This record gives sequence, C-alpha cells and structure tokens, in this order.
Amino acid sequence: MNNATTHNIGLLLLRVGFGCMMLTHGVPKLLKMLSGDFSFGDPIGIGSTPTLILAVLCEVFFPILVIIGFKTRLAAIPVIITMASAALIVHAADPLGTKEKAILYFVAFTVIALLGAGKYSVDRK
Repeated sequence: MNNATTHNIGLLLLRVGFGCMMLTHGVPKLLKMLSGDFSFGDPIGIGSTPTLILAVLCEVFFPILVIIGFKTRLAAIPVIITMASAALIVHAADPLGTKEKAILYFVAFTVIALLGAGKYSVDRK
C-alpha cells in the first residue's frame, strides 16, 4: 500500500470508529427523548429540553454524517463543541479519569475536522 492509501484508510477508521462510539452515548439519549422523557442536565442555562435536543443532534445526527463522510469537517464542529462543553463545563470539577472520554472524543473529532473525510467518503463520490 502506498502512503495515500494508508492515510485514507486511517481517516476512514478514525471516522467510523469514533463516530460509532459516539452513537453509543447518543442513541440512549435519543431513545429517552422519543419515550417522552425530556429530563436532562442544563449546564449552559438554555433549559433541559433544548439541551437534550442539542445533545442528541451532536451525539447522533452529526456523528452519522461523519461516519458516512458527508460534510465531514462541518459535521465534526458541533461534536467538538459538545465534547469541549462536557469536559470543561459538565465535568469541570471531576477528576481527569471522569472527563477523559470527552477529551478523547474532542481530540478525535478535532483531527477529523482538520483532516477531512478522506477518499473513502460520500463527499469524494
């Protein structure tokens, strides 16, 4: 394999791996919302219902776009903001081990936003 191929396979694995892992956090929130339960934290003061809706968008809808590679750089931005909020606001007083997942997602989606989707994506078709 040449360097370009391994680069594009690496981007594909990064997008699909972290996108799918993000879904494991977002889908339960989506199911909660669909069941009519809108109780949720309100760390930025906009109300629990809008916060839950934003969390679902940022942890389900946008990661799906990242997984398929559609508008990847733009789709990664709301996820980056959400993970920064989780690490710096929601878990601000928690030990590093508690906020570690949010930081890892922040870093991964930042790399995705910087590098784009790569060759194996909807955007490249």
